[in-house]
Amino acid sequence: MARIIVLGGTGYTGSNLVREAAARGHDVTSYSRTAPNLPVDGVRYETGSMADEADRARAVAGADVVLAALAPRGELESGLPDIYARVAELAAAAGARLGVVGGFSSLRPADGAPRIAYGDDMPVAYAAEGRTMATVVDALLVSAPAGLDWFFVSPAASYGAHVPGEATGEYRTGADTVLVDANGESAVSGADFAVAILDEVDRPAHHRAQFAVAY
Repeated sequence: MARIIVLGGTGYTGSNLVREAAARGHDVTSYSRTAPNLPVDGVRYETGSMADEADRARAVAGADVVLAALAPRGELESGLPDIYARVAELAAAAGARLGVVGGFSSLRPADGAPRIAYGDDMPVAYAAEGRTMATVVDALLVSAPAGLDWFFVSPAASYGAHVPGEATGEYRTGADTVLVDANGESAVSGADFAVAILDEVDRPAHHRAQFAVAY
């Protein structure tokens, strides 16, 4: 059993993570700005802002694993890279593993190509948050604390509360490039994305690296 802290644990991805982690018997605490509408049994819910240093330190203290699933919107749209840099420092000092959830556009369309988020064809509605998360993974690759065991995970193109999908218990993982199935589709359900991340927690396979999850 690990002590798992989920930052943004009441959001779409975060709520799936806390549900899956609790189902596996882990000691789970969620940190978010608001309390959940439908709390998961066995999960502790704390409120606070990761823009606040005291709240960050309180959240990370004593953790075995920190899963960061904050949405790069509102006050976090531009500030999230600095917040995650500080969370990385705190996790390293605590001896905790750090997993950061990014978006699809943090991936590359092909090996060695620029990340999708840095292209000119990003939809305007998602361009800023896409660049924010691409900046986060690039910063981890270049300047993460030397002793920190981290991973950055990106879902498929079709993912989110608007396309929740079904729990199948199946998924594939790749490197930092887009994964598609035999029909050229890139999709994963919220439940299966959470399974993939908790499988990484329970059986670490990616160290100081980014990986993709899709069917």
